Amino acid sequence: MFGIVRPCRHRMCDNLHTAWLGHLCGLCLTLRDEHGHRARLATNYDGLLISVLLEAQRVAPARYRRAAPCALRGFQGASVLSSADSGARLAAAVSLVLAAGKTRDHVADRDGALRVAAFAGVAGRLADRWAEAGARTGDAVGFDTGVLLDAVARQTTLERAIVPGASVLLATEPTETAVAAAFAHTAILAGRPGNAEALTEVGRYFGRIAHLLDAVEDYADDDARGAFNPLRASGTGLAEARRLCEDAHHGLRLALAEVELRDRTLARALLVREVGDAIDRTFTLAHQPSPVDFRPGPSAPPELRTPGQLPRPPYPHPESHRHTAPAERGGDGDPGGGGTAPPPDGCGAPLLLGGACALTTCTCGLWQPRWSRTRRETCSHRCWCTRACHSCDGGACDCCTCACCACDC
Repeated sequence: MFGIVRPCRHRMCDNLHTAWLGHLCGLCLTLRDEHGHRARLATNYDGLLISVLLEAQRVAPARYRRAAPCALRGFQGASVLSSADSGARLAAAVSLVLAAGKTRDHVADRDGALRVAAFAGVAGRLADRWAEAGARTGDAVGFDTGVLLDAVARQTTLERAIVPGASVLLATEPTETAVAAAFAHTAILAGRPGNAEALTEVGRYFGRIAHLLDAVEDYADDDARGAFNPLRASGTGLAEARRLCEDAHHGLRLALAEVELRDRTLARALLVREVGDAIDRTFTLAHQPSPVDFRPGPSAPPELRTPGQLPRPPYPHPESHRHTAPAERGGDGDPGGGGTAPPPDGCGAPLLLGGACALTTCTCGLWQPRWSRTRRETCSHRCWCTRACHSCDGGACDCCTCACCACDC
């Protein structure tokens, strides 16, 4: 799975995390029901934002069903979004088309095993089937996936035009357009066409952030393989890339505040808090040194001339922090504080569902990664629905009075 919005139970209260998991598993099972097991490879974290936004706008709640136990949920059942729900189907259509574009990009770059002509041919045919399947599902919910296909096709042309000194936002425009179209269509399906304009802005800003963070994460690997990277091609440094992400995140928050939502709790938790955490996480890791000796070309930004393969973050055992005072755990700059402890079995690996935390029963809610703004804070401050809300911009705050938190903060 890919995507930047990857919440886990250590940063989100149980009810919100359960709701997020219901959308993620609903997307996965919709892909299976509509297009077969192989289509489940297109499941991604960001695609479920579409069904989250649609459900948040509806007057009536979305349709759910009980799913059988799954290995990715620790062989537990779950209440998931129904495959017949228009939100799940729209998310599936978008995920398939974008996964098809991503696969074709890997084929064009001859990544890994795709250097072998036979494997590249199989991947190319799979991408074609996914694009066709996404178009069929999109038509079923009134969404023209042509705008997504056009964005994917336009990406290569724009990348060739980027030279040192050019704006990196030239490369992010197709992603912004594609995500904006998908987000805006949720307003049509929800019967709230007045939300379309604001959701278009939300989508544009989210697409920009996602593209830039992906470029930061892939910088060293792209350079080692000689693949295109918008930051390297345009000579954009980490400081400028982060400024663009922070500005886009601020715009996203303002645009989301203009959207009329029946229940904005999960949408705000994902698009405001989790996107902010993704920005912090990506740029914190990008600045960390790596034991791999790597020297990119002369056009590389100064900040990116020394790191090699970006390291994975440390994942301590969450139980080690359950009864530890914040001052004893070490701050963001403290390499100690339990941050280097080996992860327990089945918990902490940065794989599967949100860092694998969705697979465990660790629900202490106290552990926070080093890049978290609330690392030193108490559980009551970290909980989305009881902390002081920094995203209301002085207006009435409706995210701090919900009853979603069962952690007895």
